[in-house]
Amino acid sequence: MELPANHFKRGIYAGEQQLGLWCSLASNLTVEILAGSGYDWLLIDTEHSPNELNMVFSQLQACMENKVQPIVRPPVTDAIWAKRYLDAGVQSFLFPMVETAEQAAAAVSYTRYPPEGVRGFAAASRASRFGRVKDYYSRAHEEICVLVQIESRLGMENLEAICAVPGIDGVFIGPGDLSADIGYLGDQGNEAVVTLIEGLVGRIVKAGNRSGILTGDEGLARRYIAAGNIFTAVGSDAGLLARGSEALARKFR
Repeated sequence: MELPANHFKRGIYAGEQQLGLWCSLASNLTVEILAGSGYDWLLIDTEHSPNELNMVFSQLQACMENKVQPIVRPPVTDAIWAKRYLDAGVQSFLFPMVETAEQAAAAVSYTRYPPEGVRGFAAASRASRFGRVKDYYSRAHEEICVLVQIESRLGMENLEAICAVPGIDGVFIGPGDLSADIGYLGDQGNEAVVTLIEGLVGRIVKAGNRSGILTGDEGLARRYIAAGNIFTAVGSDAGLLARGSEALARKFR
C-alpha cells in the first residue's frame, strides 16, 4: 500500500486556490456530508469545539471516499496532542496561537520522527494503515502539512521569521483573535482590520510562504484571495446550519 497523497499540500505549493470549510459540530455524519460537497479541505476543529480523539477518528474515516483533505486543529500546539492525531492518520495540522519562530519550529518537530523531530514511534497505527504502507517511517513527512496560526500582535511582529522556518507549509491568519488583540473585538469586517489582513497576506507571500484564512463573508473572501491568499475557508458547518435554518423559518413566518 502506498502512502496516502496529501493533495491539499501539493495544491498550495502549486499555487492552486484551495477552498475549505470549517467543521465544528463534532459529527462524523456532517463531515461525511460535507466531504462530498466539492471542497478541497475541511478543518476539523478541536480548539473551539467539543471534539474528542475518538470523534476525530470517525470524522477522518468519514472523509475517506472523497479527495477532500481533513485538517485538524489541536486544542493547543503540543507534542502529545500532535502525536495522538498523527497516529490516528492526520496528515495536515493547523496549530493555533503561534507567535515566534521557535514555536513554529517546535510545531514542525512534533510531526517528524527523530533525528529531525520528536514524534514518538507507534507500530501498525492507522497512520501507516496498520503497517501496510511501505516505508512509512522514512516517508511520512513527505505528505504531512504543517500550518500555523497567527492570531496576535506578537505573531504579526515575527511573521517573516515564522514564514522562514523549514517545514512550515502555510501561515493561517486568525481574524477573530487577531482583531480582538488590536482592539476590534467581534468586528472582523472593520476596514482597519481588513486592510491589516490584506497587508499580512502580502507579507506572507513576499516571504515565500502560503497564506490562509477563514471568513464567512463572500466579499472579504474574494478580497483576501485577490491579495494572494491561497487556502481559504469560506464558511462553517455551524454557520450554514444556523443561517440556513433561520432563512427557511422566515419564509413561513
